[in-house]
Amino acid sequence: MPLRFFTDHCVGNTVIQTLRAAGHEVLILQEHIPPDSDDPIVIAKAQELEALLVSLNGDFADIVRYPPSSYKGIIALQVKDHPEVTPKLMQRLMIYLSTHPGMSDYEGQLFVVEAHRIRIRR
Repeated sequence: MPLRFFTDHCVGNTVIQTLRAAGHEVLILQEHIPPDSDDPIVIAKAQELEALLVSLNGDFADIVRYPPSSYKGIIALQVKDHPEVTPKLMQRLMIYLSTHPGMSDYEGQLFVVEAHRIRIRR
């Protein structure tokens, strides 16, 4: 079963294409709202579209500001000004996604994806 993702404006084509190549549905922010939309509008749109938010924006990893229990799921890719780690991040994420194929596997959780691990916050 494919997952549905909503990618923030900062998410590059490599991430989008990797998710699509695995058969997932990827909705791109610019196709739904202005690219300079504030974070609350971005996450609200992901909720409205019933999609997991994928972002490189560290703000979405703030569990006080964006408590995971209030959302369908947030995936925060931790590139930290090192885009060369993106393939490793995506490899780790794709393995995780393949073993957790349902949207309910992500509801109410924040996934902080790093090159060497995935941290899950609730």
